[in-house]
Amino acid sequence: MHVTRQISRRTMLKATGAGAVGLTTVTTPAVAAGGTFAHPGLLHTRADLARMAAKVKAGASPYTAGYAKLTANRHAQSDWTPNPQTIVYRGVELRPRSTWPQNYGILYNDIHAAYQNALRYHVSGDSAHADTAVAILNAWSAKLTKVSGSADRWLAAGIYGYQAANAAELVRDHKDFQLERFQKMLVDVFYSLSEDFLLRHNGTPAPHYWPNWDLCNMACALATGIFCDDQAKVEQAVEYFKHGVGMGSIKHAIPVVLDDGLAQWMEAGRDQGHSLLGVGLMGTVCEMAWNQGIDLYGYDDNRFLKGAQYVAKWSLGGNVPYTPYALVDRRPGIQQPTKAAPADPAQIRPVWAMIANHYTKRRGLSATYLTQIAAKSAPEGGGGDYGPNSGGYDQLGFGTLAFTRDQQVTTATSTPSASPSPSPSPSPSASPAGGDLAATGSGDVVGWAAAAGVTAVAGGLLFLRRRDRVRQGDTR
Repeated sequence: MHVTRQISRRTMLKATGAGAVGLTTVTTPAVAAGGTFAHPGLLHTRADLARMAAKVKAGASPYTAGYAKLTANRHAQSDWTPNPQTIVYRGVELRPRSTWPQNYGILYNDIHAAYQNALRYHVSGDSAHADTAVAILNAWSAKLTKVSGSADRWLAAGIYGYQAANAAELVRDHKDFQLERFQKMLVDVFYSLSEDFLLRHNGTPAPHYWPNWDLCNMACALATGIFCDDQAKVEQAVEYFKHGVGMGSIKHAIPVVLDDGLAQWMEAGRDQGHSLLGVGLMGTVCEMAWNQGIDLYGYDDNRFLKGAQYVAKWSLGGNVPYTPYALVDRRPGIQQPTKAAPADPAQIRPVWAMIANHYTKRRGLSATYLTQIAAKSAPEGGGGDYGPNSGGYDQLGFGTLAFTRDQQVTTATSTPSASPSPSPSPSPSASPAGGDLAATGSGDVVGWAAAAGVTAVAGGLLFLRRRDRVRQGDTR
């Protein structure tokens, strides 16, 4: 149905070459022969999946704790039964005679069940989990025709579109998976809405919507383009990330670069929950692009690293400055916060392992706040582990299992531009003493060691529980 196209060499890094980031040597991911899209190649590559399986088989920490979180989740069980809908509704419309039942929870629960079963299959080799994932995805592609509702339908299209693509990418080669039918559903039902939002923003001026609206729809467009081997959709998402008019493009979402190597996250003036969502979504876009040889992580002198460090410091209880957005961009819109919102250090979302491992393990850069918050959040779970509401399903999760990496690069010298570092006088709760550390210096080593220790204990407890657990009926 979809013709495989070659990725433009202007937008791709050389598959077997090295990209320069400051003085750090970075080996870029391999892209399929001839410059076509690599599969699997969304959040997880074939090498990633092999690493997870090998580490768990070897009993390596913290992978075992991450895998224990997966196997303990009710969505990761091979007896999951899907409940596909013809139309999925999200959001309440207040106008008369425009009511509908919100049933989007059915969709996100099934998507997470498909993803978790597919991931469990790749780690364990148990084909029953692959079969379950395929059955869920086939059921939805056979029935779903539309995502509708209030303006929230664009959130549904973006978030569940990129998630569905990631679940399907893990089983795309399964003999029973209806690939072309799923591609058609992804384009017609999810991507079509995401493209419309990125182009028209529901008929409003572009600054009207907060960054997450753009970010989730960028993620959907990018995931759809990769999954369907469609170069134009990939380039659309990459271009919007860099230069889009809406609030989700990187210089709008991260509008102020600070002198201490951090950069202000725009939604920190709104609240912590949406800021965590935004960091997770931008990280998802960067990771999917990276796995096709496109470096958005390092774009604009590692701007995302600086923004993620800012959110990590703030979320850990550190003080961060905030410039009112109206003074930065001077465009009309609904965004009027004047200071950073209160942050609760106890609020956890599974967004940190992927980002921290990229910058500190792949690139060898210093990211003390990221390292510390990733350690605090470990072992990361997924949908079903963070409450019953939609916010607990905004990320696919399981980063401790999926994104923990061995050190891949060495750095000769740390420079301010290549290695954004914490403030010289960070809050004790936000960063280890000493502040500015070398790329793989003591702060990051201590942070990762703490993560390994915590997850080893957690993994042992979860495995013990699973061993003696008696299966109960599905309580959905």
